[in-house]
Amino acid sequence: MQGNPVFMQRAIALATENVTSGRGGPFGAVIVRDGEIVATGANLVTAINDPTAHGEIVAIRNACQMLGTFQLAGCHIYTSCEPCPMCLAAIYWARCEAIFYGNCAADAAAAGFDDAFLYEEMKLSLDQRKIPIVNLLPEQAISSFEAWRDRAGRIDY
Repeated sequence: MQGNPVFMQRAIALATENVTSGRGGPFGAVIVRDGEIVATGANLVTAINDPTAHGEIVAIRNACQMLGTFQLAGCHIYTSCEPCPMCLAAIYWARCEAIFYGNCAADAAAAGFDDAFLYEEMKLSLDQRKIPIVNLLPEQAISSFEAWRDRAGRIDY
């Protein structure tokens, strides 16, 4: 599968403009469907004090709003850098059909954006992770899933 260099150039330009404007980090993303740009996004983590506002996440949110759906079937995402674990998961949840990226994770690490520790953390069992993860009230929490399973007219995703 080959991507369109024009869309990647736009993602790169968004990333660079984001830095030069002082708005945020060097990450931009473009979501395309049927050869047309649906939405774009740039890293807004420090601009809006939201650690989840990575370029890909912003683009996904914008595309979903534009298309009126929570799934981006038929869409491709062009991102200026290989997605971090959070963005990669969001791209999968959104059901994008292809990912095209510019910089790789090593390039991001060299610029001070090293997410290798997240990949390593995910490989560890829950009891070995740096942030404690404690199972609490599972016998009560299951009621949420029971309510979901029993709800008529739910929208599965």
